Amino acid sequence: MNASVRLSASSLRAHRRRFAGTFLAVFLGVAFLAGTLVMGDTLRASFDSMFGDAAGGTDAVVRSADAITTPGESQGVRQPVAADLVRTVEKVPGVAAAVPSVQGAGQLVGANGEAVGGQGPPTLAGNWITDPELNPYRLAEGRAPQKTGEVVVNRGAAETGGLTIGDTTTLRTPDPVRVTIVGLATFGGEDGMAQVTFTGMTMTDAQKYLTARPGEAATIQVRAGPGVTQQELVDRLTPVLPQDVEAITGQESAEENNEMISGRFLSVFTLFLLVFSGVALLVATFSIHNTFAIVVAQRTRENALLRALGASRRQVTGAALVEAGAVAVTASLAGLAGGIGIAAGLQALFPALGFPFPEGDLVVTGLSMALPLAVGIVVCLGSALLPAVRAGRTAPLAALRETAVDTSGASRPRAIAGTALVALALACALAGVLVSPSIWLAGTGAVLALGAFVVLGPVASSTAVRFLGGPIARLRGVTGALARRNALRSAKRTAATASALMIGVAVVSLFTVFGASLKATMDQTVSRSFAGDVAVSAPSFGAGGSGLSPRLAGAIQKLPEVDTAVGLGRGVAEVDGEGRALTVTDPVALARTFDLGTVDGSLRRLGTDGIAVTEKEADRQHLTTGDTAHLTFTDGTKETFTVRAVYGRSELAGDYVITRAAWAPHRTQDSDTLVAVTFADGVSTDAGTAAVEKAAAPYGNPEVQTRDAYAPSSAGGIDMMLTLVYALLALAVLIALLGIANALTLAIHERTRELGLLRAVGQTRAQLRAMVRWESVLVAAFGTAGGLALGAFLGWVLVRASDGASDSAFAFAMPPAQLAVVALVGLAAGALAGLRPARRAARLDVLRAVAAE
Repeated sequence: MNASVRLSASSLRAHRRRFAGTFLAVFLGVAFLAGTLVMGDTLRASFDSMFGDAAGGTDAVVRSADAITTPGESQGVRQPVAADLVRTVEKVPGVAAAVPSVQGAGQLVGANGEAVGGQGPPTLAGNWITDPELNPYRLAEGRAPQKTGEVVVNRGAAETGGLTIGDTTTLRTPDPVRVTIVGLATFGGEDGMAQVTFTGMTMTDAQKYLTARPGEAATIQVRAGPGVTQQELVDRLTPVLPQDVEAITGQESAEENNEMISGRFLSVFTLFLLVFSGVALLVATFSIHNTFAIVVAQRTRENALLRALGASRRQVTGAALVEAGAVAVTASLAGLAGGIGIAAGLQALFPALGFPFPEGDLVVTGLSMALPLAVGIVVCLGSALLPAVRAGRTAPLAALRETAVDTSGASRPRAIAGTALVALALACALAGVLVSPSIWLAGTGAVLALGAFVVLGPVASSTAVRFLGGPIARLRGVTGALARRNALRSAKRTAATASALMIGVAVVSLFTVFGASLKATMDQTVSRSFAGDVAVSAPSFGAGGSGLSPRLAGAIQKLPEVDTAVGLGRGVAEVDGEGRALTVTDPVALARTFDLGTVDGSLRRLGTDGIAVTEKEADRQHLTTGDTAHLTFTDGTKETFTVRAVYGRSELAGDYVITRAAWAPHRTQDSDTLVAVTFADGVSTDAGTAAVEKAAAPYGNPEVQTRDAYAPSSAGGIDMMLTLVYALLALAVLIALLGIANALTLAIHERTRELGLLRAVGQTRAQLRAMVRWESVLVAAFGTAGGLALGAFLGWVLVRASDGASDSAFAFAMPPAQLAVVALVGLAAGALAGLRPARRAARLDVLRAVAAE
């Protein structure tokens, strides 16, 4: 092994530039992975500390025992408790203080008339608790609210909305309330908890605007006396509480609130970044493997001479692996430092983007350092293993050969294995899409398709390069023909070099197709289901805002320009034991404004004990018109409803519909998510829209959109998602570019004598540079074409599998303009990757190049 180490050290000193691309590929992959883990740990620790500090004075929380959770939601809806229960709690031995806490949705309107927050994180409102130990917020400026209309807001929300102490603005509860800001508060020492906003009101205002009935509170906050632990306090409270009310420790409450506000976001955000770290490392694997494969091929005579001089296979293989290990360790260690730098950069960048990354030191754990280090070393050594084994198998007689011919790319076994993989991938994907809808089965087919592309790459590269290089040869003459011939020289090398870019382009194409399909699905949903002329929605529709006032639809209905205005509210209940979302509305007006498909029964006869159900839910619950369904509401009331209508479509109307009269006894804080409006005959779109905008202005100035504008607006978040995806995938494309540039640089070293002879017979430096650049473009074109084909196929599989495995109807869309841009970027990437190798080739000294071996 000592001989292997000496050989490796000598080789690394002599050929440092060979491994520059490999070093950068490992460095970037490890840095991104380490940065993701450090940032996740820092955010998690910061939020844990923030919520722990904020709730440090609360030892117990009294709340409703039962919660109803609907599909897709992690937190259930709880019924309020009686505020006067605080008197019972105060009499329990060990209780030092107890106060009712009213909580609900309340969205501030900023100085520019736009709503503050609500794009995901909740916008909260509640009573300002005067006991500083029980109040999670701390007054930082101004004073507490003392009379009706006065509020305290968290400082982060005030800064976002351009509001200061003394300003008067609107608070959507969802009914608009004029409020004056008299104080600014912090939460756990921060200006806010992520993008969550909070407005603190007087108890009178909070109960008036945030509860359905007076005398209600969301919870009762309790502080223990000296010497009483949180669990002891809970044990003392439990016997005196009503049957449907429970007590939990303050620590448990803080953990639940932390999970509600940050837990799900952190999990999704961290997973999102880890996926792209995996993509970057996968791309790096191909680049690293290609580099070592080229190096081993170029050192065939050197390895053969070592074998002829007595070196064993194990020593030659060991020397190659030691080289790979040295590169792996140094690049991975540098990547760890780079990862900490990335996390620090994101910590500084997030506040500028509107996300208040908590201040404080970065949290660097052993796992967040050990895992990227291990992954970087394993990826690098794993990528170098096959080339190292191939180096050890070099026969001593190979030292007598002048050159080695690479024919492995077009081997029959490879073609057979690749074809078999393609057949298996198609079988799995089509079975998961068409036969038995399954995302897992379709995903297996997608992975097999990726493997098939890698295996068949060398087989297909010759044909593909000939086809793609034809126009170049015709346009650029001898220079283009030589570029195509060089790309054809080693089919396996060309395919391996292009594979890294192919994966990056495939992932970009996959998300582009999936994003376009989501937009097409939204357009299809609105076109098929929404029969109104305009839609009125809060800017944060469906994303955590306060919603719309239930009185808004009635105000719009009174307009002479309007025929029908219907609001869609939301309720929750257990339907035959399962949590379900209810659409609370006027069913007759709903049928006039939305296309519900075929309706069996009558929507006019729902009344206070009738319910309408979609065909899908009716089939699942084995219900038909005339049957009964048992509903349990959050207040514990159990009622029997009769199914009086079964309708076909639920995309916008929901799966269950009840009247407002049926929901009224069980409602909490009422709000609508959407108001659909149909104009009277003869009213133009412009006149009707202007009238609706004027009527809606006093209700917080919600957005009024025509039917054609509503669908693109609803899909606006998709563009934001795709922008982030493209930004993150730029790392994978960068690693692919390094792989192409490294392969070309090594190829130039291999062809030094050939390039010298070309220069000697009259090729100019400009022609030589162009030849190398066009070779790079051809390799990139092959990778880009393969990536587009693979990405489009995977996008189709994902959309169709999602369509079959979910209740929603997905529409498949292929965006030609966006994919054309991806193709152009791939070609431009190839041209960029070839710049440095081309310059290096042009600088070769002609006489030394001709004399080179």
